[in-house]
Amino acid sequence: MALTAGDELRRTRLRRMKGVALGLLVFAAVIYLATLPLDHSGGWGYVNAMAEAGMVGALADWFAVTALFRHPLGIPIPHTALIPRKKDELAGSLQSFFADNFLTEDVVRERVTDAGLAARAGAWAREDANAQRLVREGVRIAGVLLDRVDDDAVATLASDVILPRLAREQVAPIAGTLLDGVVTDGSHRGLVDLAAREIHTWLTKHPQRFAAMMRDRAPKWAPDFVNQRVVSVLYWQAVDWAASVRDNPEHPTRAALDDLLLRVADDLQHDPAVQARAEALKDRLLGHPHTADTVVSLWGSLKRTLATALDDPDSGVHTRGIRLVQRLADALEHDAALQERVDGALADAAGFAVRTYGRELSSVISHTIQRWDGRQASRRIELYVGRDLQFIRINGTIVGALAGLVIHAVSQLIV
Repeated sequence: MALTAGDELRRTRLRRMKGVALGLLVFAAVIYLATLPLDHSGGWGYVNAMAEAGMVGALADWFAVTALFRHPLGIPIPHTALIPRKKDELAGSLQSFFADNFLTEDVVRERVTDAGLAARAGAWAREDANAQRLVREGVRIAGVLLDRVDDDAVATLASDVILPRLAREQVAPIAGTLLDGVVTDGSHRGLVDLAAREIHTWLTKHPQRFAAMMRDRAPKWAPDFVNQRVVSVLYWQAVDWAASVRDNPEHPTRAALDDLLLRVADDLQHDPAVQARAEALKDRLLGHPHTADTVVSLWGSLKRTLATALDDPDSGVHTRGIRLVQRLADALEHDAALQERVDGALADAAGFAVRTYGRELSSVISHTIQRWDGRQASRRIELYVGRDLQFIRINGTIVGALAGLVIHAVSQLIV
């Protein structure tokens, strides 16, 4: 286990604290030796007793601290070098303690809920730089995934899996159910809005083409000025109709379209004749020799279009992605109901993960420590806790000295 820069700093601080603790022991020893030949009936006796007890306390705590990590002075005294000898037991105990007290479903759910992750994520993603970063990373990942999709694999999937499966399945009832759900939920209205806008836009930009199409269908026997007048009226009627459909969500044309789609959906689900025609159309389409090639060609065009859009930072994919991220972020930051749902979902996911895989996750602790060599594990643990343990030695020296002072004073009073 190579030492990191942080480990080197911990080792330096550990050595410094060991030096302080050893210095106090040496200091106590020097005072003890210096006062040993002096008259102990007076104040020097108190000093000598304090120094002696301080040495005893320092040595005892040095032995206790050292015995955790190694044999004191290299002597294999029983019940010393506890961590190297009982490393595996310590790993199991740490795993059980962590799993039973920290990695529990209740604790994790509470921490995830209290963290307010949804609001924090919203505040972070609402910033322009962060939204752009999210979109860049998403685009990069999408580009990598797109490059990994092989055209031959798509062709094989289409010809060997998708098209044969479609040929075996009866698609009319499924299509009818799907169409009924789309119309009932109003999911098609956005497409209708788009179609109405595009029709109105085309009509306003191409009056001459509209007039040419209408003149081609006008009766040949009618005078030209009459046809032109009729075409002009039809054109403005069409423009007004397209604008009305575009602007009025309750327009009769929209209602008629909904009724037509619902009838088609019902026929696809329940009318055997319509189902038979739909299946025949499906079989004719799937049986065409160029269908698989068309699927692959469509995929190639889609892939090239997506790749071009992903590579262009000024494309609509990027700009719309940024706007979408910021709208979602704003909702996450300010919508309390949405925050509650997102935080609840995250808490549920975390609770499920802990409930299902908690023991496996906590086993990482024991497996990691068990792979360590005993002496390496001892050194690594000492780097993290050894500095604080040196205060035991320092306190032992001070407390021992004070205890020696009290004992000497009591003995003087008794005598």
